[in-house]
Amino acid sequence: MLEQSCMISRAFLSSCEQDSKWLYMTYHIIDVTNGGGGGGGSGGGGKRRLEEDGEGGGGEHGKRTKSSSSSSSSSSSTKNRMVHVGDNLLDLSLSLGDRSDRRRNGEDGDGDEPPRDQSDHDGDQSDMNSLIQPLGRDISINCLIRCSRSDYNKLASLNTSFRSLIRSAELYRLRRLAGVVEHWVYFSCHVLEWEAFDPIRRRWMHLPRMPANECFMCSDKESLAVGTELLVFGKEITAHVIWKYSILTNSWSTGMTMNSPRCLFGSASLGEIAILAGGCDSQGRVLSSAELYNSETGTWETLPNMNKPRKMCSGVFMDGKFYVIGGSNTEPLSCGEEYDLETRTWREIDNMFPGRNGTTEAPPLVAVVNNKLYAADYAEKELRKYDKERNSWHAIGRLPEQAVSLNGWGLAFRACGDQLIVIGGPRALGGGIIELNSWVPREGPPQWNLLARKRSGSFVYNCAVMGC
Repeated sequence: MLEQSCMISRAFLSSCEQDSKWLYMTYHIIDVTNGGGGGGGSGGGGKRRLEEDGEGGGGEHGKRTKSSSSSSSSSSSTKNRMVHVGDNLLDLSLSLGDRSDRRRNGEDGDGDEPPRDQSDHDGDQSDMNSLIQPLGRDISINCLIRCSRSDYNKLASLNTSFRSLIRSAELYRLRRLAGVVEHWVYFSCHVLEWEAFDPIRRRWMHLPRMPANECFMCSDKESLAVGTELLVFGKEITAHVIWKYSILTNSWSTGMTMNSPRCLFGSASLGEIAILAGGCDSQGRVLSSAELYNSETGTWETLPNMNKPRKMCSGVFMDGKFYVIGGSNTEPLSCGEEYDLETRTWREIDNMFPGRNGTTEAPPLVAVVNNKLYAADYAEKELRKYDKERNSWHAIGRLPEQAVSLNGWGLAFRACGDQLIVIGGPRALGGGIIELNSWVPREGPPQWNLLARKRSGSFVYNCAVMGC
């Protein structure tokens, strides 16, 4: 086992830390052969990969076996590189760079070049795929996944290898495996214009303008962030349309279609998947159907129908299950529904949201932090918390003073990692002020922290939080 040390920039700077602070990290490179249980693992033929340890960090790493192809010799000693970062072991054998290295070394069976000695390749410091050449590719990637997303644009300008990696989904897949997630807030206060806010660096970013037409501008729109994508749903003349913004390319595209196009639905995302339920079709019929979107494969899957059709509802993930809350059909609905992803069944929950949800009011403003459900009562300007055991709500404090809305419209209430975010502001002729306030739920009434304020349109048309 070879131990290397390096200095890398601290991944997530707090507001009081300076960029000049550096973090000392030690990495262990472990070679595991197909025929042995190297690296301290028990049994033969296993590969250790990243697993979440317990709170004490003493949990055992899981194992994954790699099956050999029929054309492989039983005496093959092909090595798969593993990188130990802190207390975690991350398997990078499936990364884009490793696959390209394997093809160039003839290991996939379709390379034009004969296999080269692996140790010779690992020591080739002139290979641009090494990224940070003295460290090698694998350790370079482990450094990258711990850098802030705010710095990726600068890092992409270093060379083609950095740019190719940062613009691929592979880097974000590895971040997710390593448990590295940053939550950014995306919102629109002007039609077709979106802003992004990084609450860690407290930095604003302006997205490219959406290239949609005037019909889309005037239609009802929903938004959803899933994986590395921001989806905006609307309508153009007679058909529903979905515009997708990718953080990988910093551009908008269209062409995606659901199995049952809809609007005014409830939705939520969990990692690379999202569920959309209810809403209205192009003829105005209220739907009970639901769909699951996988951002990694770009596919839509039709789910079982809900017990009741509903529109103008809200959706959240809590305890690994998807919930649809509120909404209306011919009249307002106070019941909610719970979808179990394992059993693929819906369960109706009576009086889950007996709040305001009339025909002129916005869908319920709800958010989940640490599997606790909260709601913003825009009429009373109160923050409420849901009691799962009693199926009831109770007020725990006030919303920020600048949380102004029109029957709930124009105000955003979202979960952003371990904190609740309220986005809004007072309206005035010729513009207004937008404020972002946050609170990390704990015992006692909420104490809102002003993250940012800027002059902008104060009516929030759409808002989504992306964690990747």
